[in-house]
Amino acid sequence: MSRMKQKYNDIIPALREECGIANAMQTPKLEKIVISVGAGEEGKDAKLIQNMADTIALIAGQKAIIINAKKSVAGFKAREGSPSGIKVTLRGANMYNFFDKLVSIALPRVKDFRGTPRKGFDGRGNYNFGLTEQLMFPEVIYDNIIKTHGMNITVVTSTDDDKQAFALLEKLGMPFAKGKN
Repeated sequence: MSRMKQKYNDIIPALREECGIANAMQTPKLEKIVISVGAGEEGKDAKLIQNMADTIALIAGQKAIIINAKKSVAGFKAREGSPSGIKVTLRGANMYNFFDKLVSIALPRVKDFRGTPRKGFDGRGNYNFGLTEQLMFPEVIYDNIIKTHGMNITVVTSTDDDKQAFALLEKLGMPFAKGKN
């Protein structure tokens, strides 16, 4: 069992008490984590897209998929079928391993890190935040990177309440920025 899964099992009683949950099956838990990268102008260069996909796969520990545009949009210079982004969806053990690596290794390595924003909740218990570059992860080798890029990380929880999701992530060790909720 991963370290983060064990930590989740340890915080369940405190989480149920804090959120006022009587039924054990209603305890909030992590369902999945989605890591996504928009290709932008880099979508025209196949070698660069593949390098980005390989980097995200290395970070996630799971193969990333290249997302193609569904329809052409002249304003964005996007053609139907051309690469528009990369994503990977993590569940189960991979999800807990990635979350552990994110909060204990990667985020503390960010220069002048003040915490993740508290306003990233979407009203349905999911948390979104962005990272400006991928070099904070220990698996990434700087010499193998063609171009640095950011990524969006979405943490999907089983609850529909933002306060319960916040309590869950805070107890799991997510470093939120200081200030009001």
